[in-house]
Formats: sequence, C-alpha cells, structure tokens
Amino acid sequence: MKLHEEHKTMILAGDIGGTKTNLGLFVVKDHQLRPVLEEHFASQEFPELEMLVQTFLDKHEVNIQYACLSIAGPVIDNRCKTTNLPWTVDADEMCRRHSFEKVWLINDLEGNAHGITHLRDEEFEVLHAPETPVHGNACVVSAGTGLGEAGLFWNGDGYIPFACEGGHTDFAPRSDEEIELFKYLRRDHQHVSYERVLSGMGLYAIYSFLRDTNRYPEPEWVADELAAVDDPAAAISMFGMQEKAEICVKALDMFIDIYGSECGNAALKFMAFGGVFIGGGIAPKIRERMKGPRFIESFLNKGRMRAILEKMPVKIILNNKTALLGAARCAMLKSGQLPSRVTV
Repeated sequence: MKLHEEHKTMILAGDIGGTKTNLGLFVVKDHQLRPVLEEHFASQEFPELEMLVQTFLDKHEVNIQYACLSIAGPVIDNRCKTTNLPWTVDADEMCRRHSFEKVWLINDLEGNAHGITHLRDEEFEVLHAPETPVHGNACVVSAGTGLGEAGLFWNGDGYIPFACEGGHTDFAPRSDEEIELFKYLRRDHQHVSYERVLSGMGLYAIYSFLRDTNRYPEPEWVADELAAVDDPAAAISMFGMQEKAEICVKALDMFIDIYGSECGNAALKFMAFGGVFIGGGIAPKIRERMKGPRFIESFLNKGRMRAILEKMPVKIILNNKTALLGAARCAMLKSGQLPSRVTV
C-alpha cells in the first residue's frame, strides 16, 4: 500500500515486546501527532527485528524521516540486547540501512512514560486518589511478559521520562509464605528478581509453588486446561477472576499482594507524588480484583512511610497502545517537532 504524503514529517514508531511487536506510522502536522496505520506481529516468529521491520516497510511505500522503537531491554549507546528475545538491535545500523534521518531506541517503559502524557482521563482506572494532589515525580510499573519500570522526573515545569531496570531488583518477601515462595524459586534461579514473580511466568510460578508445596489441591480439570494452552498464566488469571478454582484464586491474590508492594517500593524510590501508573498487559485484565482492598493495602503498608504513600495517586493504564504512542511522541520531541515541556 502506498501512502500519499501530505505532511512534512513521517514517523515510524514501534512497541517491541517479548511476545508481540506493534509498529505504526504517524504524521506530524502543526505539532500534533496523528496515527496513519498500525500492524501487529508475533515477535518470536522473526529471528531479528530488522527482518520484522523490513516486512512492514515492504508493504508500505512511504518516506520515513524518523523512527523511535520502544523496546523491552536495556538501551546502551542506542543499542539493545533484548531481555526476552534473542535479538540485538542497533539503531545506527537500522538508520543507515533504511536511509532514515535518525533512529532512536528507548526502553519500553520509557515509551510507556512518554505515552501516558498522550492519554485522556478515561484511559486510566483510578485505584487511589489523594484528597489534595501534589506536583512531583511519577513512575510506571508494568507486569506483562516481564516486569518493567520507569520514572518521570518533575522539573517544575513538566515531566522528563527516563528508563531503569527496576524489575530485575531482588524480590523481597514480606511474610512466611512469601519467604517459602522465595526458597521455592531459588531452587531453579540463582537470582530471584521481582520479574520472576510479577510477570506472566511469575503468576504461573506462584501457582506452581502453591501446587507443589501442597498448600492447595490442583483440580484435575485445571491441570488439563493448563496443559492444553500456550499461556497457562492467562488461564490461571481467568479462573482466578471467575473464582472457579481455589488454587487459582489464591495465586492471583498472592500476585496482587506482591504487585501492590512493589508499586509501593517504586513509589518511594521515585518519590512519585505525581502518580504511580500501572502498565503492562496483566493489570487491565484483573483490574476488578485490583480495585479491591488487597492491592492498595499492600501498596500503603510501608510502616512510617504510609502517610507519604497516601498522597500519591495510583492508576492502571487501560490503553494498550501507550508504548507505541510514547515512541512516536518521543521521536517528535527528539526531532524538535514537539516543545520540550511534557505534562501528565
């Protein structure tokens, strides 16, 4: 399909995840970002990102000036070795290969941080709202294929998003049961990070812990269902939400407890008076259960710091295109098409 270019600036944006990749074309007109088209790909079907991007470009004959890819992994000197895929991505090489003016790589959570500035109020589920909002830093915590985190620095006039690898910090159990979960995970993993618990694989790991330590019986029909699906975590989540099996309910509740606690940890580390934004693919699917008291109580349960956390808004991001929008917005900012002031 050939696109008729009526606008000066065309941006290729990407949200590159361990499970799926979304690519989109955006145009910039009068400092406004406007989507043109979007396509979705299964990431693991491609041996490298270059092949995936070339597949997209072969279908759309268009002159792209800038590209920004929001990618799941640490970005160093505009290169990234992806965390959950066997890819190494070099932005400068991609720029030369496709004759783009400039290509930027950003961490996927940095993309989310840019993207939330583009969302409307109705694209958030509010879990906690302080009586008197306070300006300050913000943060994003997103559980999905992995666990990503990012910050937004408040400079007094707007937000500056930045990446981190907080999802790979040490898992800190808070109860006897969580200590046993830690010991269970440490049998197979030298380093037990929060990502080992707060992710799709993490939910399945919690379920396996409850089953293998005989805390809850596994119904035969659940075992059959999990053996038949590609994504057992999604099935556990669904059965837990529907309260069809006690072991699934308990696994989901334990996951939510730990999720709330880690969001509280991030909130304190970033001093996120501007808000804690929960992204990723899991939270929107279980938001009705996260709206209960369990998540927020774990978030607030930081001893003397409880009064500080009570002043911080907590919201679930409902728009699953946030990282893609954020990548496009970041390209606008870095290319000079958007004023530097960014607000939420």
